[in-house]
Amino acid sequence: MTDLGAIVAQLKKERDKLDKAITALSGITGGGGGGRGGRRLSAAARERIAAAQRARWAKFKAKKR
Repeated sequence: MTDLGAIVAQLKKERDKLDKAITALSGITGGGGGGRGGRRLSAAARERIAAAQRARWAKFKAKKR
């Protein structure tokens, strides 16, 4: 009969390799943990952000002249 300790050690090595591969692939694809959904801004909040950005651009463009 084969040595069970050696089999367990070999399986642990394979598991480590798989964990590294999964970690690497998760980093490439963005984690696979649900993505970026779920956080929504209200229309009023979007308008405030847009107005602030328009003001920043106006200030920037005024400096260039």
